[in-house]
Amino acid sequence: MKFLSFLILLITVFSACAQQKENDILIEADPKNYTTELIVPELQIPWGMTWLPDGSMLITEKSGTLIHFKNKIKTTISNVPEVYNRNQGGLLDIELHPKYQENGWIYIAYSSKKGTEKGGNTAIIRAKLEKNQLTNIEELYKGTPNTTKGHHFGSRLEFDTQGYLYFSIGDRGNRDVNPQDITKDGGKIYRLHDDGSIPKDNPFVDKKGAKKAVFSYGHRNPQGMAIHPDGTIWVHEHGPRGGDEINPIKKGLNYGWPTITYGINYSGTSITDITKKDGMQQPLYYWVPSIAPSGMDFVTSDIYPDWKNDLVVGSLKFQYLELLELTNNKVTSRKKLLDGMGRVRNVRQGPDGFIYVAIENKGIVKIIPN
Repeated sequence: MKFLSFLILLITVFSACAQQKENDILIEADPKNYTTELIVPELQIPWGMTWLPDGSMLITEKSGTLIHFKNKIKTTISNVPEVYNRNQGGLLDIELHPKYQENGWIYIAYSSKKGTEKGGNTAIIRAKLEKNQLTNIEELYKGTPNTTKGHHFGSRLEFDTQGYLYFSIGDRGNRDVNPQDITKDGGKIYRLHDDGSIPKDNPFVDKKGAKKAVFSYGHRNPQGMAIHPDGTIWVHEHGPRGGDEINPIKKGLNYGWPTITYGINYSGTSITDITKKDGMQQPLYYWVPSIAPSGMDFVTSDIYPDWKNDLVVGSLKFQYLELLELTNNKVTSRKKLLDGMGRVRNVRQGPDGFIYVAIENKGIVKIIPN
């Protein structure tokens, strides 16, 4: 019986790897084609970054510090909510409202201690910035229940072209319960109006007991989210040992975790013997082995003509930035950038068109084409 289980495991792993062979060749990008400039030095774990209209930056440090970076000076923003800073939890993503210059709203994801249970869970707030402090803080969503488990909080934020706010909450380490149950938080992508109210056309608003903010489910731990040039929201998410995924997000769909996956347990044992099932979405792309992806953006700038409309994804595990060439929304080649520079936590295209990369224990660097 043990031999049969081992044989099934080998077949599962081999099948996953075999299906990746077509586009799994990672090419070293020519370092002569670009240089880097350290823009913001001496950051520990910079998770989120965004730009104010004057070109200055807001940067979240996972430990709980919000930084305003302007004219090479870092100013700590006060009145930031206390974070549950454990393992993967902390101060996470940050995003401006699309009409920030009109309303001044800033959106922040973090692991919140609020609640009757010990531990924390992912929360989304919006606030305004006045005299280097957050004001008018409003909690828009808080995952429940709190748990002392320190992993899989998500969380990324993104507005679509219609002004809806999307965010992710990971499965919170409860993979066999949360991702496939729409009455529970965790393992989901959520959609709200900018004020935190529930859109009437969210897929589960009429489902008894369902979390009304849920937009899609069956996710593991999405730590990358970006808007495709066509307006679609894309995410990537951590697999276990192998099976990291890229998924364009569609309303009401089930993305399979943990019923289907191309990964295995960290111990090497099997999670499931199937990678496909009716009613569950296949990933647009998956990695075997895992790269531990974090941060993602589409390159739309004319500054990088050879990379335009391609995808950049950070790797925590292998400490590089990965450029995925897309043709008809399929990954056709992969290139390695910034190899060995450090654990990439986030990547964003700035309003000036340049690509900025947040690297642990280093800071934020800008990629400059030669």
